[in-house]
Amino acid sequence: MNHVRIAMDQAADLILGAYRQAAAQGLLPEHPFTSAPVEIPKDVKNGDFASTFAMQAAKPLGMNPRKIAEAICAQAQLEGSLFSACEVAGPGFLNLRLAPAYFAGILQDIAKEGREYGRTRQDKPEKIMVEFVSANPTGPMHMGNARGGVLGDSLAEVLERSGAQVTREFYVNDAGNQIDKFAQSLEARYFQLLDGEDSFPFPEDGYHGDDIRELAREFHDLHGDAYRQTPEAERRAELVKFGLEKNLAKMRADLEKYRISYDVWFFESSLHESGYVKETVDLLTQKGATYEKEGALWLRTSEHGCDKDDVLRRANGFYTYFAADIAYHRNKFEQRGFDRVVNIWGADHHGHVARLKAALDILGLDGTNRLEIVLMQLVRLMRDGEAVRMSKRTGKAITLADLLDEIPCDAARYFFNSRAADTHLEFDLGLAVRQDNENPVYYVQYAHARIKSILRNLERDGVRCAQDPDLSLLKNPEELDLIRELARLPEEIRLAARDREPSRINRYVNNVAAAFHRFYTVSRIRDAETDALRDARVFLIRCVATVIENGLSVFGVSAPDQM
Repeated sequence: MNHVRIAMDQAADLILGAYRQAAAQGLLPEHPFTSAPVEIPKDVKNGDFASTFAMQAAKPLGMNPRKIAEAICAQAQLEGSLFSACEVAGPGFLNLRLAPAYFAGILQDIAKEGREYGRTRQDKPEKIMVEFVSANPTGPMHMGNARGGVLGDSLAEVLERSGAQVTREFYVNDAGNQIDKFAQSLEARYFQLLDGEDSFPFPEDGYHGDDIRELAREFHDLHGDAYRQTPEAERRAELVKFGLEKNLAKMRADLEKYRISYDVWFFESSLHESGYVKETVDLLTQKGATYEKEGALWLRTSEHGCDKDDVLRRANGFYTYFAADIAYHRNKFEQRGFDRVVNIWGADHHGHVARLKAALDILGLDGTNRLEIVLMQLVRLMRDGEAVRMSKRTGKAITLADLLDEIPCDAARYFFNSRAADTHLEFDLGLAVRQDNENPVYYVQYAHARIKSILRNLERDGVRCAQDPDLSLLKNPEELDLIRELARLPEEIRLAARDREPSRINRYVNNVAAAFHRFYTVSRIRDAETDALRDARVFLIRCVATVIENGLSVFGVSAPDQM
């Protein structure tokens, strides 16, 4: 249950109702207001919720805003509501304070909902696909893939918990130029193993990495010179098949270690083999959206607000990646019926966004509104204030696998989700492994572990706490502040889903941990003034542990019981 949203809506209704009552009594002029703004003040001294309604109403009503606020407060019907007081502050702020029953209700709901707390159900859930990582299968995954993996997985999670029906998808680019280069590179290394390094020229634009050498060696060890005399096309096809199977198996294993799993692995080659790319391009042509120039087929994307037109089919008859991408997204909307598609892309794909949306608009699929592209900025790895570009283990560019060998998965996932996608991220490898409060993931996890330790000690010593304690005893500022934070999880998930910004949840769990530490500093639990107060505080910290665990699980981080 989203207590924050319920309270905000009720506050708005209460203020609007009070205004209408005051207007009906002739205390305020009549005006057709339909809503009242409500926000959460930064300082609780200004109320649990506040509204600027009176100041916004001043001009249309032709009155002093404070006088308006005073009239509204006087008419506010608080009995039976979530609020115990309505106050006027400053030039006309309306400050509302929550009743004690609200705080007790939050804890009771957390205890009741358990692992489901924070989740919202929708009667008609939106069907959303989140496509992320989709790394080139010709080589290992890099830091951009590492960041995109967590962002995509976390975004899918907040969308799902906010009520959407979510599908996680990996698009395998197993066709096109990069596969041709992959084939040529493997073939060259294969013949070099057979006849020596100088026996076979390596393609200038080929893949030079050690991973290509290793794949060729494995192929050679398995088949020897059996493919020496095989026709080129057949040999390259076998090399590609072997290489992709190996690489994709490694990708799956690395992603599993990274706690990422997909509902669908979709292969680009299936679009070509089925004729779907050709069919899609033909549809664009039928709609008068293409033209030929110098033997190539172009899409008139410049007529739809884009910076330039783009090639669909080259002069050699081969379809471009752009053509395949249009077909792929047509498949998402038209064939598989997704209401909305969200892609996590690197910022270097910025120019492709408008042209892809325009192509979908031409096809009548409303790409402008139904396709969302989250552009992700670069990652800069740091250690001791210095940029890190090479793996300690291999001496090569750091891959996802290298990263997970060096730091815990929890730390990797926390840090990669700690900033909004559109901001550059500096990832401090040294900080990620520190076991102190400077490390934010340690700080949050330690709060959970401390609570579990308190509960274990109570159980060990035979202290039996009431299962239904008197929660009205929780009155101290630190207690109420902590409960306020606990109440925010469903709303934070809703906002993270709405804004496509799962990093909100990182900040949220850190705030919960901070509120718990402040509470624990000033509040005795086992040695509370009374057993009843002890029981209420134990109930409270159990709820804190639940919320921390639920929050961390949004972006795939564990909540250990011991540290």
